[in-house]
Amino acid sequence: MRVTIYGSGYVGLVTGACFAQAGNTVVCVDVDEAKVAALLRGEVPIYEPGLEALVRANARAGRLRFTTDVAAGVAHGLFQFIAVGTPPDEDGSADLRHVLDVARAIGAHMEDYRIVVDKSTVPVGTADRVRETVQEALAARGRQVDFDVVSNPEFLKEGAAIADFTKPDRIIIGSDSERATRELRRLYQPFNRNHDRILVMDPRSAELTKYAANAMLATKISFMNELAAIAERLGADIERVRVGIGSDPRIGYHFIYPGCGYGGSCFPKDVKALVHTAEQAGCEAAILRAVEAVNARQKRWLFERLAAHYGGELAGRTIAVWGLAFKPNTDDMREAPSRALIEALWASGARVRAHDPVAGGQARRLWGERADLVLCEDPYEALDGAAALAICTEWEAFRSPDFELMRARLAAPVIVDGRNLYDPEQLRAAGFRYYAVGRPPV
Repeated sequence: MRVTIYGSGYVGLVTGACFAQAGNTVVCVDVDEAKVAALLRGEVPIYEPGLEALVRANARAGRLRFTTDVAAGVAHGLFQFIAVGTPPDEDGSADLRHVLDVARAIGAHMEDYRIVVDKSTVPVGTADRVRETVQEALAARGRQVDFDVVSNPEFLKEGAAIADFTKPDRIIIGSDSERATRELRRLYQPFNRNHDRILVMDPRSAELTKYAANAMLATKISFMNELAAIAERLGADIERVRVGIGSDPRIGYHFIYPGCGYGGSCFPKDVKALVHTAEQAGCEAAILRAVEAVNARQKRWLFERLAAHYGGELAGRTIAVWGLAFKPNTDDMREAPSRALIEALWASGARVRAHDPVAGGQARRLWGERADLVLCEDPYEALDGAAALAICTEWEAFRSPDFELMRARLAAPVIVDGRNLYDPEQLRAAGFRYYAVGRPPV
């Protein structure tokens, strides 16, 4: 089948590469000429395990092409996937300018039936606005062309996006058109073979499902972090509490890990957008606002523990940081807890030595060259002369380190662990002062 995807960012690129791998002919359209030129050279601008190889293989096979030519994209695909960014506006609402610009361009060039698919995460009612925008562009040309608009939200986890796309938990199609639904079933058939994962619903319900899913996951994180704060005050161990509540099948063990807060491109933006949508509709989003507040507080946890340990005297000290990305297996630093920590350390006069397996380049682009920041290729190198180690990301390489070597290279044997990676008793035996989220310090 012939597919056009507008936007060659995270969602667009993964979607395009996976559709092409299934044998479809895919054209990815992007307005960023430099990005398109890089993709044509086989250079993938984001880190995602397996994506670069997938893009290169399908580009070589002729199934995946990249262009800035919008008219060529409209002419190519029966499916017109909109996968552009929806950044938050100042009031927290999703900015739909790019989505509507694509819809306008499709209407300006469309000559026969097309299925316009909203893949971007968008507020409830966006499918209606996209339909109106395409129709207005057709009317401006004096043309009448049949088309359908469908909501088909993505559920891709950074670091596992290819597996999530090719072996999905669910494929949601928000459609009021039998024809469009039938064609999308055909398109997704290669990823829907084991059992039927397709859920068909109206577009507004599909749009809300995406926001609700991310808001629910964010809520679980903030709830566990709230419990962790209570555990710290009461002298309880949140890890034992986690196992205790997770054993209840109504709760389960998934996504109930305390930590130093959520980040990334989805949860913070989508919770804010859902709050805005709810309040615009006259609903008080009290729980969602509490989720945001708890997360903002939790991102200060690492710095507050370091400051408390040193009696507020951090100026002139060096702090080692392991992990810059907001989660493992990605280089995405958007809203990452590491950013809140490092910027607070700088404000207090401290210096930072940091290591991340893949996000060092993002850190350089974000902060540039600074005298108070050293980015290290080796995790143990980051420890040299540091008054403490702060752990922000649970990379596999950090899970079983050489504690004896760590103690030798740190200036003081202090670990502040924002991901609860280690056994406190093991750290006690190794001679460390160890702080973990929701656990008694040792």
